[in-house]
Amino acid sequence: MAKITKIVEIANDDEDIDDDAFDSESGGIEDLDGLRAVARLAKLVGSLPWFSTVGRPLTPALLRDAEGYVAGLGFPGIGIAGVEDWLAASNAAQAPDWGDDWWQAEEQMRKSLLDDALQLNPEHDLMVALEHVSTRASETAHDRAAASAAKQGVSDPALIQVAAGAAAQAAYQAALVLAADADSDHPFALKFRLFEAGRLPLGITGNTFNLF
Repeated sequence: MAKITKIVEIANDDEDIDDDAFDSESGGIEDLDGLRAVARLAKLVGSLPWFSTVGRPLTPALLRDAEGYVAGLGFPGIGIAGVEDWLAASNAAQAPDWGDDWWQAEEQMRKSLLDDALQLNPEHDLMVALEHVSTRASETAHDRAAASAAKQGVSDPALIQVAAGAAAQAAYQAALVLAADADSDHPFALKFRLFEAGRLPLGITGNTFNLF
């Protein structure tokens, strides 16, 4: 129990975090061990610029990360399309040709990472740390999504919840990358970088990966 308490305290103390969680050029929390790295990620998600750049033109760096993410999931050659506003994002999320193959690929990858993480960390401590990361991300991202959508006159609670849920899932997946000591170019790391950049990945519809 002491270890769990310490993790939560590290994640909530007042020490500034200036690490880029998955920036292999700068180093960062990926260089820390296991649960401490997850704890630092929990601090980081509270200060990320969630959804702050949605709708802007896609940069070369974003395209590289998006392409690496979908290729890593097993979908090379998928096109990357920018989504221009919250209304278009809602339509993309509800597209009739929205496929679940990519979701199933993510789920298989999540299970594999979790198995690896459990080999390196006590199960109860790991689960508490993962829950802390996803909860904090959801709370912060929900407020940011609502504020961003409101600027465009959109107040759809379901859409806001989808955005917050996607952020929480991405933070959880990123925490697994750290806890499992996986590579910094793991697809979940690349996906989290898209959120770090203020974007909202909307999944694959047809042959296109939609990135808001």
